[in-house]
Amino acid sequence: MSAAPVGHRTSWSTRATACCLMLALWAPAARAGLFDDDEARRAILDLRQKLEQSNEQARAAQAEQIGQLRAALADLSQQIDLMRTDNASLRGQVEQLARDVGLMQVQVKDMKQGYDERLARIEPQKASVDGREFMADAGEIRQYEAAMAQVRSGDFAAAATSLAVFRSLYPASGYGQSVLFWLGNAHYGNRSYADAISSFRSFATSYPGDLRAPEALLAIANCQFELKDKKAARKVLDELFKTYPDSEAAQAGKARLAALK
Repeated sequence: MSAAPVGHRTSWSTRATACCLMLALWAPAARAGLFDDDEARRAILDLRQKLEQSNEQARAAQAEQIGQLRAALADLSQQIDLMRTDNASLRGQVEQLARDVGLMQVQVKDMKQGYDERLARIEPQKASVDGREFMADAGEIRQYEAAMAQVRSGDFAAAATSLAVFRSLYPASGYGQSVLFWLGNAHYGNRSYADAISSFRSFATSYPGDLRAPEALLAIANCQFELKDKKAARKVLDELFKTYPDSEAAQAGKARLAALK
């Protein structure tokens, strides 16, 4: 082989040296590029991991919040149910109270009415008979009116009993004067002449100023005539003529006496 020219050997050597120098310079740069890619990948992986951890934490926090919200909603729902139950119970209590109040009002009304009735029976009231006014209790007034109703109806036996009972129950009654007179009439109507004489005599003696006193004496004389005691009848008529000469009863007695002669 023939040797290369010196010029050619120098050129090749120079190029070889240049290539070696270029490789020497490229190697660190290549290594630096590789290093930068690894760091970037690691940074990306690290960032991705942190992002996933952050997402997990966010999801966990969200799940916890949702759980707390659900628990709060469940508790609120329970409280609402309890409130509904309490409200229903309260409504029931209010309705029961309303019924109790209504019942109490009725009872109070009945008690008041009963009290008023008892008070009316006890508390004296103004009464009047034969132009005279006086105080009498409700029971006294009722019994007198009932007895007089029997007199007016012609039930003289019942009237005599009622009037006699009245006198025993109310001996100081303002009705006493009237009761005694009508008791005599009830006995007369029942043909109990002896009892009639007793009542009329008591009336004429106790109330000589009464306008009916002359009638009582005439009634006594009539009873004695019915008992066939003409002597006693004439004696009473004389008393009538002497005591009440101008009375209608005296005029009627004179007519009766004349009829007997």
